[in-house]
Amino acid sequence: MLWEVDDTMRTISIVNQKGGCGKTTTAVNTAAAFAELGKRVLLIDLDPQAHVTHGLGCDSDSLEKTIYDALLQTGGVLRDAIVRTRIAGLDLVPCNMLLGNAEVQLASVPGKELLLSRCLRSVCDEYDLCVIDSPPSLGVLTLNALMASIDVIIPVQAHCCNMKGLRRLLDSVQIIRERLQSHAAEHIYLLLTFVDDRGAFGQQVQQQVRGAFGRLVLSTMIHRNVSLAEAPGAGKPVLTYAPQSRGAADYRVLARELLDELGLRGEPPAVNASVQGGGPKGLVAKSDGSRGPVGKPSRRTPGPDSIEST
Repeated sequence: MLWEVDDTMRTISIVNQKGGCGKTTTAVNTAAAFAELGKRVLLIDLDPQAHVTHGLGCDSDSLEKTIYDALLQTGGVLRDAIVRTRIAGLDLVPCNMLLGNAEVQLASVPGKELLLSRCLRSVCDEYDLCVIDSPPSLGVLTLNALMASIDVIIPVQAHCCNMKGLRRLLDSVQIIRERLQSHAAEHIYLLLTFVDDRGAFGQQVQQQVRGAFGRLVLSTMIHRNVSLAEAPGAGKPVLTYAPQSRGAADYRVLARELLDELGLRGEPPAVNASVQGGGPKGLVAKSDGSRGPVGKPSRRTPGPDSIEST
C-alpha cells in the first residue's frame, strides 16, 4: 500500500536535474522568507553537496546526526537530526558527504522511495511548511523528495532554458505520479531565475517559457543579483545578509505568492518589480482594496499532451 502524502505540513520540493539554475538559492531563501512571514519551517538538505547546510553557516563535518542517519540508519529519527538556525522559525535537517553513498545503499531496499515520507510523519504537526533541496539528478534521493511533496518548484534559468529538458523533467514527474503515488508532486511551479531585464535574448526566453507552460510559471521572477551569489559564502540567506537587496525583495515576493497559491496566507500580498501585472496570478482587487483569489485553476502536474510545443 502506498504511503499517503501528509497534508498537515505542506511540503515543497525544489527540483531540477540541471545544476546551476538557482535550486539551492531558492530552497534557502524561500524557506527563510516563509519564516520571516511567521511560518514554522523545516528545511531539508537532500543534496550530498550540502550547499544548503553550508549556506546556513553549518559545519557539515562536525554534525553528529544528519538526514543520512534518519533515512538509512536502523532506528534513525528525523527529529534527532534537526538543528536550529539563527533565523527564528527556521529549522534545518543538514547533510554531509555520507549522503553521497545513499544511492548505492538504497538500490535494493524495498520501499526506498518512501523513506523520507515516513520520516516526515514524525514532525508533521510541528511545522507549517517543509522545503526540500534535492540533488541535480533524478535518482533515489530526488524520488524521495517528490514522493514526500504535494508541491514542486522547478527553477528555470531565464537566459538559457532547455525546453526539451524541461519537458522531459515534467514527463518524469507525471510518470512518478501515475506509477507510484497519485498525490505526489500534484502541483508544479516553474520559477524563472537569473533574470536580466536588460537583455533581449533573456526576455525572449521568458516569453517562450510563459508561452509554452502557461499557468505553471510563477509571476514572481528572481533577478540576477550579486548579493544572492555572496550570501552563501557568509553562511546566511540573502534576507539577512543583504535585506535591502533586490534578491531579498524577490524572494519575499515569491514566498507571498506561494503562500497565496497554497492558501496559507490571508493578508494582502506585497508588490514589487518582481511581480508582473501588479501581483500573483488569479488575484483581483476587492471592494475593500485588498486582493484575494478568484476562480484560480489548479497547477496540477501536466501530462505530456497538455504541454504546448514551441
